[in-house]
Amino acid sequence: MEAASGVCSPVQLYHLTLKSKNTIPPPLADKLLRIFLRHDLAEDVIGDLKEQFDYALEVKSPFRARLNYWYQVLHYMRPFAMKRSTSSNANYTSMYQSYFKTAFRGMRKNKLHAFINIAGLSVGLAVAIVIGLWIKDEISFERNFDNYASIGHVVQNVTNNGEVETWTNTPYPLADELRKNYGSDFKHVVVTGSMGYHLLAFETTKLTKVGGFSEPAFTEIFSFKMKRGSRDAIKDQSSVIISESAAKAFFGESDPMGKVMIIDDNMTVNVAGVYEDIPENSRFTGIQFIGSWQLLYEHSSWMKTMSDPWRPNAFNTYVQLNDGASFKGASEKIKDAKLKKVSEALAKKKPALFLHPMSEWHLKSEFHDGKQSGGRIQYVWMFGIVGSFVLLMACINFMNLSTARSEKRAREVGIRKAVGSLRGQLISQFFSESILTTFFALLVALLLVQLTLPWFNTMAAKQMILPFGNPMLWIISLGLCIFIGIVAGSYPALYLSSIKSVSALKGAFKSGGAALPRKILVTVQFSVSVALIIGTIVVFLQIQYAQNRPIGYEANGLISVPINSPAMHTHFDAIKSELLSNGAIVEMAEAASPTTDTWSSSSQFDWDGKDPDLSVDFSTLSISHDYGKTIHWQMAEGRDFSRDYASDSSGFIINESAAKYLELKNPVGTTIRWSSLPYTVVGVVKDMVIRSPYEPVRPMFYYLSSRQDNFFILRINPESSAPDAIARIETVVKKLNAELPFNYQFTDQQYALKFDNEQRVGKLASVFATLAIFISCLGTFGLSSFVAEQRTKEVGVRKVMGASIFQLWQLMSKDFVMLVSLSCLIAVPIAYVILSSWLKGYHYHTGLTWWPFIVTAVGTLVITILTASWHTLQAATGNPVKSLRSE
Repeated sequence: MEAASGVCSPVQLYHLTLKSKNTIPPPLADKLLRIFLRHDLAEDVIGDLKEQFDYALEVKSPFRARLNYWYQVLHYMRPFAMKRSTSSNANYTSMYQSYFKTAFRGMRKNKLHAFINIAGLSVGLAVAIVIGLWIKDEISFERNFDNYASIGHVVQNVTNNGEVETWTNTPYPLADELRKNYGSDFKHVVVTGSMGYHLLAFETTKLTKVGGFSEPAFTEIFSFKMKRGSRDAIKDQSSVIISESAAKAFFGESDPMGKVMIIDDNMTVNVAGVYEDIPENSRFTGIQFIGSWQLLYEHSSWMKTMSDPWRPNAFNTYVQLNDGASFKGASEKIKDAKLKKVSEALAKKKPALFLHPMSEWHLKSEFHDGKQSGGRIQYVWMFGIVGSFVLLMACINFMNLSTARSEKRAREVGIRKAVGSLRGQLISQFFSESILTTFFALLVALLLVQLTLPWFNTMAAKQMILPFGNPMLWIISLGLCIFIGIVAGSYPALYLSSIKSVSALKGAFKSGGAALPRKILVTVQFSVSVALIIGTIVVFLQIQYAQNRPIGYEANGLISVPINSPAMHTHFDAIKSELLSNGAIVEMAEAASPTTDTWSSSSQFDWDGKDPDLSVDFSTLSISHDYGKTIHWQMAEGRDFSRDYASDSSGFIINESAAKYLELKNPVGTTIRWSSLPYTVVGVVKDMVIRSPYEPVRPMFYYLSSRQDNFFILRINPESSAPDAIARIETVVKKLNAELPFNYQFTDQQYALKFDNEQRVGKLASVFATLAIFISCLGTFGLSSFVAEQRTKEVGVRKVMGASIFQLWQLMSKDFVMLVSLSCLIAVPIAYVILSSWLKGYHYHTGLTWWPFIVTAVGTLVITILTASWHTLQAATGNPVKSLRSE
C-alpha cells in the first residue's frame, strides 16, 4: 500500500537516507587527505577525486565507487605530495615572532599592567629561588662524605625517671664489643671522644682549636681528603693530623710534616698529616685536628682507673656498614649489645641500641619517647610549602589581571578569529605572552636574589651563593620560567581564546564569566597571607614567652672564663682577691660547666623510699664556695654552702624539681646516697633554666668540688664598663699564663643563643609573610585599577545623580572588603589548628589568644582598603563630564 499524499514511510525514509550517504565521497577519506597533503595540492586533488567518484556512480555500484575513492586517496599518500616540515617550521617561527612582538607592544601600551605582573612574579620567583637554595643547603648536609649512604651513629634509648630518653653518647668499650661479636654487618666501627676545644701549642704559638681523638678508621669512614700524609697516620699514638687552616695558622707556608706540637699542655705529638678543611654542612665542620684514641686513653687517668667502663656514656661510636647490610637489620642485631654487658643496676635503664643513619643526622635529629619525632625536616617542609604558596600567589595575580583585561582584548581576539586565526593559535599567543612576562620576571628575580642573598645569609646563618656558572641553575630556571608561564597563563589563554568573534566585534562580550574564578583566586591569596601573618606573630609570641620565663638567676653581668691550666685553679684565691681590689668584679667562683649548661649526670642515687626498680638520671654540677652568690641564685629552703661548715664537703644543694621528684616534704637534712656515700641536703634552690628554655627543669644536684673545675664564673662590677672589666680580668689571668689565649663568654649572650633557631624561623617567616601580603596588595592594586576603569561611566552617572564620594568609594570597595573578610574566615581556623599542633611540640609554651587573629584580620582589611582606595577615589573624585564624554 502506498504512502498517503507524498508522506514517506519510515522504510522509504531509511532508503532515501542510505542513498544520499552512498552518493557522496567518504568524509573520513577527505579528512585524511587534508591532514597529509600539501596545501597547494589539497583542493585540486579533492576536486578531481570527487569528479571521478560521480562518474564511477554512473557505471558502478555505490559500494565500488566508494571503495575506488579510498584507493585513489591512499594512492596520493606519496612523499612528494605530503606536507614539508621545513615550511611548517618557518611558518611557526614567523608566527611566534609575531606573538612576541605583539606581547612587547602590549607591555609598552599597558605599562601598569606589565609592571604589576613582572613585579609580582619576580618577587614570587625570588622567594622560590631563595627557599630552593636554602632547602638545597639543608638537604646537602654530610653529603660531601664518600660513604654517606653507609655511615651510622650508634645511639641508645634508655629509661630514666620513668621516661624513655634517646642518648647519642655511649660507653667506650662498646666499639670493641660490636667489632668482636657483631662484625658481620660492619666494615668499620670506631669510638671517638667528644669533639671540643683543646689548647694546641707549637713553640711559642698557642691557640685554642676544635678537635678530638679517635680510633684510626675514623678518617677512613669519613673519607678525609689528605693533602699530606695518609689517613691512617693516627695508628701511631704519638701522631696527629691537622686541617689546612690549622697548618696555616701554626706554620704559615712552611712544611708542617714532622713538627712537634703539644695538646692541652700534656700530650706531645708529631704532625703526620694535613687534611682538607671539612666543608660546611657537616657536624664535623671546624674540626682542626684528630689525635689517636690510644693517646687520649693513656693520658686519661679516670678512664684507666674506673671501676666500670660500661657506666659513663661519654663517647661517640660510629659505624660503616658492609655492602648488603641495612641499618634496620643491623639495629635489630645490636639492640641488646650493651644490655648484655652492663651491671644489674644499669640494666634497669633497659638500654636499647640502634643505628642513626648519616642521612638523618641533620634533618631528623629529634626523638621523643624513644621514637623519631622530626627535626629540621619540619622547617624544610614548612618553607617549601610557603615558597610554593608565595609563587602561586604571584601566578594568581597574573591570571586575575589578564582575565580582568579580557573585555579590552575581546575585540583583538574577535578580529584575529575573523581573519582566520584558530583557537589553538590564540592559545599559543597568550602562552607566549605569559612566558615572555615570566622570563623578564626571572631576570629581575635573579637580580633581587643576588642583591639580597648576603642579607639573607646573615639572617639564616648560611653561606649560600647563586651558582651562575652551574648549567643546572639555568636549566632549572628556564624550566621554571616555562612552567610558571604555562601555569600562570593557562586560565587567561583558555578563557580569552574561547571568546566568540561575533559578540566580541559587536562589543557585546562581557567578562562576567571570569568574575567568580577571580574572586576565588583573590580569596586564596589573602587566606595564605593572613595565615602566614598569624603564624609569624605566634612564633614571636612563643619566643617572647620563653624569654620572659624566670631563669632563677641573674644572667646580666655574668661571664665564664675557661680554666686553661692548673695554675689558674691553684691561684684562684689570689686571682679573685686582685680582681676584687681593682674593681673588675664583685664575686667569683668555679664550676664544672657554664651556667647555661650541664655536662654531667649520674644514675647512682639512692634514698629512703626509692622504688628499687626505678632507674634515675639526675644532672650534677660541681661548684666552689660563693657560686650561689656569684650567679645570684634564689634559696627556697635551707642555706647556701658555707666555709663555716666543714661538713658541706659531703652536702648537696638540690633544686625544687629534685625535691619534688624525690617527694621530700622536708628536704633539708635528708640523707641521699650517691655511689653509696651519704650526702646531706643543706639547701633547696629555686629551679633555674639551665638547658632548653622550652623544656621542664631537670632534677639538679650541686656539690662542692674537690678538684679543678673547668670554668671561672665571674660577676662584673656594675659600676665598671664591660670592656674595661674584661681588660682587667685578662691582665690578671695572663700574669699566670701569658702565652695562653684568653677566652670568655657572656652568660646572657649564651642564654640568648638558646632562642636562636626559633628567632631565625620567626624572622624568615616574617619576611615571607610580608612578601605574601605585598604580592596580594599588588594584585588588589591592579584589579582596582581595572574595576575603576570599567565602571567609569557608571561612576559618572551616579555622581551626576547626586552620589557622594564616600558612597562611590563604598560601592567600588565593598567587593574587596567581602573577599578579604571571607579570606580571614577561612585562614583563622586553619592557622589555629596548625599553630596549636606546633605549640604542643614545646613543653613550655604560650597559649593561643584571640588578639593575633583579630589584629591580623583587621590589619589585612585596612591594608587592602588603602590599596584599593587609590583608584576608587581617583574615579570617584574625577570630573563626571569627562568620563561620560569619553564613553
